[in-house]
Amino acid sequence: MKIKKQTIYFIYAALLFVNSNSFAQKTNDYISSIDSLIKTTNIRKFNGVIVIAENGVAKYTKAYGFANFEKKTPFQAQDYFEIMSNSKQITAALLLREVDKGKIDLQSPIKKYLPFLTESWADSVTVHQLLNHTHGILALDKPLLFKPGTNFKYGNISNVLLGKIIEFSSKKTYNQMADSLFASLKMKHTFAYSKDNKRAIVNGYTNKEGVFKAVETSQITTDSTPADGIITTASDLVIWNSNLHKGKILKPETYNLMVSETVLAQHDSFGKEKCGYGYGIRINNNGKTKYIGHTGLGDGFASLNVYFPKSKISVIVLENQMNDKIELAYYFGNEIKNIILKQENSK
Repeated sequence: MKIKKQTIYFIYAALLFVNSNSFAQKTNDYISSIDSLIKTTNIRKFNGVIVIAENGVAKYTKAYGFANFEKKTPFQAQDYFEIMSNSKQITAALLLREVDKGKIDLQSPIKKYLPFLTESWADSVTVHQLLNHTHGILALDKPLLFKPGTNFKYGNISNVLLGKIIEFSSKKTYNQMADSLFASLKMKHTFAYSKDNKRAIVNGYTNKEGVFKAVETSQITTDSTPADGIITTASDLVIWNSNLHKGKILKPETYNLMVSETVLAQHDSFGKEKCGYGYGIRINNNGKTKYIGHTGLGDGFASLNVYFPKSKISVIVLENQMNDKIELAYYFGNEIKNIILKQENSK
C-alpha cells in the first residue's frame, strides 16, 4: 500500500509539534516551579541571580533582591560575583591544558614542578593528588595528615600549589593564563581577581537570622586566586559549561579524567551519600540521572554550578549572602537543582 507524500509530511509535522509541545511543557514546568519556590519560601529570601540553560541557551534568567542592601540597589542579571571554590574547576582545566601540551605529567611528584619546596613529602605527592584532594597536605610547614592517595581532605592549599605549577609550566602568571582562556571563550565578564581589577563586584553579606552585614575584607589573595579568586557572572558560567563539556577546552582524554570519579566524598549539594570527586568537579552518579559540578562559599557569597550531561542543562545559582546556618547556605541552589533533577528523572 502506497502512502501519499502529503500524509508522510503531515505525520512528520505532527510528531514535531508533539515533541516541541512536550519540550515546551517541561520547560514551563520548571520555570513555574522555580518562580513558586522563590516567591513562597519563608525559610529565607533568595538574593541573587539564577540562570537555567539548555544546550548553552538560557531558558530561565531571573535576578532577585539587592546587589547592595544599604543603597537598595536591585540586582541585574549581568552583575559580577565572587564564585569562591567554583574557581577550582577553572584551575583544574588550566592545569589539564598544560597536560594536553605534554608539559605536565599527572603522576609526577610535585617537586618536579615546584623545585622551591623543601618538604620531604614534595617527592611523594603527585599532581593528580593535588587535583582530587588526596594529597594530605595541611600546610607547607606541617607533616602530612595521611599517606598521599589514601584519603580525601578538601581545602585550598591544593589549588594554591596547582596555580604555581601552572605558572612554572607556562612561564606566565596564573592571572594571565586564566584571563587569556576567558578571552578565547568570549567570557567577557569573567576575570581572575587582582587588587587593581575588581570591576563592579556586588557586595557580599553575612546573613544572621535575616540581618545582613556587609563583608568588609576579602579572603582572596594573589596566592589563593586559583582556589577562590575567579570573578564572573551567571551567564558567563553558562558559556564556561558549554565549552568545557562540549570539548572546546580540553582534549577528550583529559576531559574524561577531569569528570571521572577518582575518590568518594560527601557534600549536601550532591546528596547525603558519598559521591565521586574528579578534578575540581563533584560527580553524582548514584541515581537515575547523573549530574556534575561544584559549589563555592565565602566572602558573603554562595555559588552553585551544576551540569546535567545527558540533557546538557546548566543550573547556575549565584547569591551575595552567606547564611550563618550552613544547612541554609545553599538552600535555594539545592532546591532549584532538585527541581531540574526531578524533571530529568521523569523522562
